[in-house]
Amino acid sequence: MANEEVAIIVGGGPGLSASLARLFTKEGMQVAIAARNPDKLAELAGETGARTYRCDAVVASDVAALFDAVAKDLGEPDVAVYNASHRVRGPLTELDPEGVKEAILITCFAGFLVGQAAAKRMLAAGRGTILFTGASASVKGYANSATFAMGKFGLSGLTESMARELQPQNIHVAQVVIDGGIDSPKRDPARGTDTWLKPDSIAETYLHIHRQHRSSWTSLVELRPWSEKF
Repeated sequence: MANEEVAIIVGGGPGLSASLARLFTKEGMQVAIAARNPDKLAELAGETGARTYRCDAVVASDVAALFDAVAKDLGEPDVAVYNASHRVRGPLTELDPEGVKEAILITCFAGFLVGQAAAKRMLAAGRGTILFTGASASVKGYANSATFAMGKFGLSGLTESMARELQPQNIHVAQVVIDGGIDSPKRDPARGTDTWLKPDSIAETYLHIHRQHRSSWTSLVELRPWSEKF
């Protein structure tokens, strides 16, 4: 086990996180998936052999405990992915401040906590990759979506700052902006399959970024279906 790479995915679910877990496992990695409710990950864990952990990523002590547990169970992380987010839709004047606060904490502040915890361990090891999941809202503030724009814009700023600070120390930091909807069984089939991003294809990009030679690292990738307007 000591020679195998270790991946931590925070914000586990049936979509992109599941595809990442499957691909990373296929690549021979030891995979840890964290969520507020790890029970929902039982089927995925059975399929992939990934370990599941409970973690409320907005709580600093939870994040610290997660990285301690993964280090003890699997080893220090080679790649950490922050894939959690939350949004509150509606007209600006009608938004509930507490709901907005919670969404920003999940979308942005928790990303900082996970990135900080990963960076501490990767700096000690002298290598690693930290990846953040962005969205259309990372670069475009849509009407009735101020909360998501604030959270994702903040995450973009965090990624840029971390990349400039940590990449000279051999820590690869990047954001993947997913500009479009991710396909799932719940998606409207009337729109056609070409309008959705396939989570397995997205996962391949995350792996590619992790595998990049440090002579040509990227810190930002935008992914969208060929039919998506931008």
